[in-house]
Amino acid sequence: MISVLVHHKVADYQRWKATFDSSLDFRHKAGEQSCRIFFDPDKENDLTLLFEWEDVNLARRFMNSSELRERMKEAGVLDQPTIEFLHEMYTVRRSAAD
Repeated sequence: MISVLVHHKVADYQRWKATFDSSLDFRHKAGEQSCRIFFDPDKENDLTLLFEWEDVNLARRFMNSSELRERMKEAGVLDQPTIEFLHEMYTVRRSAAD
């Protein structure tokens, strides 16, 4: 499992989210396992996405695809995204007993 961290700004969150949601099958077929969306509390259109992908090669192929670039343009992504591919090394989980 690989994590992919993507950061970009969008013109309009609702427009972006509609395109993102309509691309669920596109992402899933390419190997996406899950996605979490974060935004800067002071700037709703400044987004960070955290994906889990089947493997790094599938993730890289998807993130570099021309179809993704077209969908991002359609969604109103304003800048070149920052994309990081991450392997988890260590996890600490806290419980109420800690």
